[in-house]
Amino acid sequence: MELIAGGVCAPKGFKANGIHCGIRKNRTKRDLALIFSETKAKAAAVYTTNLVKGAPLTVTKSNISDGTARAIICNSGNANTCNANGIEIAERTCEALAECLGIDACDVVVASTGVIGQPLDITPIKQGIPELVNGLDYNKSQQAAEGIMTTDTRLKEIAVEFTIGGKPVKIGGIAKGSGMIHPNMATMLVFITTDCAISSEMLQKALSTDIQSTFNMVSVDGDTSTNDMVTLLANGMAGNQEINCEGDDFNTFMKALNTVTVHLCRCIAADGEGATKLLECKVTGAKSEGVAKTVAKSIVCSSLTKAVMFGADANWGRILCAIGYSGAQVDVNKIDVAFKSPKGEICVCQNGAGITFSEETAKEILLENEIEICVDLKDGQFASTAWGCDLTYDYVKINGDYRT
Repeated sequence: MELIAGGVCAPKGFKANGIHCGIRKNRTKRDLALIFSETKAKAAAVYTTNLVKGAPLTVTKSNISDGTARAIICNSGNANTCNANGIEIAERTCEALAECLGIDACDVVVASTGVIGQPLDITPIKQGIPELVNGLDYNKSQQAAEGIMTTDTRLKEIAVEFTIGGKPVKIGGIAKGSGMIHPNMATMLVFITTDCAISSEMLQKALSTDIQSTFNMVSVDGDTSTNDMVTLLANGMAGNQEINCEGDDFNTFMKALNTVTVHLCRCIAADGEGATKLLECKVTGAKSEGVAKTVAKSIVCSSLTKAVMFGADANWGRILCAIGYSGAQVDVNKIDVAFKSPKGEICVCQNGAGITFSEETAKEILLENEIEICVDLKDGQFASTAWGCDLTYDYVKINGDYRT
């Protein structure tokens, strides 16, 4: 497994682009992105569990019901959610892109992100599509990644190369996500491409399995978004024998996919709105995977835990509290808690009780921008990891006037 450059354009046959078409007032911000496969690709997706869903999700789900797609188009600045004509706008976007690319409108994945409940004018999108298509290139993953950003402050992309059946295979991804992020899919927009040959059934199985321990384990603010999804396209141009069942090749693909998704999870959590620190909670010693996940999620979702991490305060009682109300069946008298960062590691709780430790050392550890919260339940062999961020004053500032 080797990290490589190129993002969603690293796999063979994928081009991308991103432009400013006029949805966003700031002309320096790209607001329309495109990813295109030279050949028809197998497609898989997972969607937000919020009952209020953006119109693009409905259209995308219908378009890829046959398990294939060729293009992904996404606008930022307007979520196209809770709009009376939302479905029509999403469908017209697919039609306009399909006409320009010379493909079927049903082969388009459409996505939107931004403000909810604001009318979306199709005009800038239709006028921008020719420029978007004409600018497609094999080295524009970054432009596409910029085109899907809203309150994000940093680019989120990755690509890796691996081998299946002696053939070099690549997988790459871009993501957006900074606020309205909470476990239970999808909580962000993520677009992943691969040149691996794999059936649509196995592709969907790979994605649906992977998100349980990756994107479903990320939380910034406890709000599950209305628009978000993860989409995976596989065009088969690597030339490996098609993966159509479980086995070594499928396991290798799953490992590569997980490398991409974990990286993007960390990027999203670290870029939480107003965040100054990435929190990675590692729970070990659980009697079941379900218990480990429940505990890890509860900790990264705890506003009080997030607040003390912002203040670099080793108030481990907040963590025990979050475990206690998580609903997981644990023995609170066995729990150990430690904090870890590049500055070192310090144990602050043993067997559910406080121990003597240096507050100065703990403060130094917690002042780093990546903090690991280590929880040992000492009750089994299962483990889980969740990602979150600290809660800062800037989160309120950003969301206090997000719409206006």
